Amino acid sequence: MTAQNKVLVVEDEQVIRTALRRLLERHEYLVEEAASVKEAQEQHNMDDFDVVISDLRLPGAPGTDLIKATRTPVLIMTSYSSLRSAIDSMKMGAVDYISKPFEHEEMIETVARIVKDSAHRKADAEKQKPVPPPEPPVPGMIGSCPQMMELFRRIRKVAQTNSTVLINGESGTGKELVARAIHQLSDRHEAEMISVNCAAIPENLIESELFGHEKGAFTGATANRTGLVEAAHGSTLFLDEIGELPLEAQARLLRVLQENEIRKVGSVQSKKVDVRLVAATHRDLKQLVIDGDFREDLYYRINVMTLVIPPLKERGNDILELADAILERTCKRLKSPILKFSPEATQAIASYPWPGNVRELENAIERAVVLAESEDIGAELLAIDTSLKAQLRPISERSNAGSSLPHDDSAEELSLEDYFQRFVLEHQDQMNETQLARKLGISRKCLWERRQRFGLPRKKKQA
Repeated sequence: MTAQNKVLVVEDEQVIRTALRRLLERHEYLVEEAASVKEAQEQHNMDDFDVVISDLRLPGAPGTDLIKATRTPVLIMTSYSSLRSAIDSMKMGAVDYISKPFEHEEMIETVARIVKDSAHRKADAEKQKPVPPPEPPVPGMIGSCPQMMELFRRIRKVAQTNSTVLINGESGTGKELVARAIHQLSDRHEAEMISVNCAAIPENLIESELFGHEKGAFTGATANRTGLVEAAHGSTLFLDEIGELPLEAQARLLRVLQENEIRKVGSVQSKKVDVRLVAATHRDLKQLVIDGDFREDLYYRINVMTLVIPPLKERGNDILELADAILERTCKRLKSPILKFSPEATQAIASYPWPGNVRELENAIERAVVLAESEDIGAELLAIDTSLKAQLRPISERSNAGSSLPHDDSAEELSLEDYFQRFVLEHQDQMNETQLARKLGISRKCLWERRQRFGLPRKKKQA
């Protein structure tokens, strides 16, 4: 028995409450009081006690209501010492009952036994806690849902080979993380992985960027240039959004895979390379083949081993695990005090479908950390209410440099998403990506990202 054992006495009769308090304090218990269930819940954290002793009949609500309100054992006192009231209390979860008037010795023995039994149960529960499975040895990735565990297994397996890998998943699911995990678990990990976003390079430069060029190969080629494929010699080349490659570049890439050699733009000589290709896309490459936008022979070359990343909305409790990890990482990066999510924010994170997947989750959390004014992040700071739509300002009010779109009287009535989609669909046959981006007053990479978000595939020239 130590003074650390705490007891809450819930009794509406002041005389009995005071007498019981004095009795328990003489036996070195710390005692607090309440006159009703409501007072007990509002003024005390009942989980902080070792035992709650409550009268059965109380004003407002019966003492048995406390059983569901706390994990602490509840001892019920009753003046109505019928067998029926005792059985009913025990059925509702009371740890024991005692009749009033009670003997002092009986009360002290009962409380001591409850405290001892409770301590034993807690110790046994700690021993029987299931040992969490070891973290999957996939660097940089978090997840324990069945889909992710299967993905981790496949990553570990394919990393030990030199096979070409195709990663398929929605935008923002972490395709580059999977590629980096494959590289880091492979025997090529000592060399730097070369990453290329095929959609972010202008069409007229992509062959030069990937395969290099000779001096004088075209206007502006003032020196020899080593391409990114050659830079990945002895390492891993990650081509993100490979479905965006122009057909001419696809033909050159096929040669790399078939012959293990490259030929720079403007050169007649080939050079051997040792490159392991990991490609990624959020699009259906088989459909692109049918549409004539992707080479069939290249498709079968890269579709050796396919890894599918599940969208965030299908990953169950991984969402909260990821959110906590991202929050901690973001606080450290922004040098912010360590914050935590409020219960409302946690519920919002768990119930929101996250169409932008992990990337959207990261952006929402970073915004919340920047705006947070207390250690608790509220749901409102996450700004994930999909019912709100940003309205497009008139074009004449935009200040984006280089934007020269004619004013459209109907633009003010369209949402940003609607206007973007209408403009692209109306002009993409007459303009290339660079011209479209310039007219919209955005970068080419931003244009590509919005195409992905709104499901507007880029039209391609046929070979």
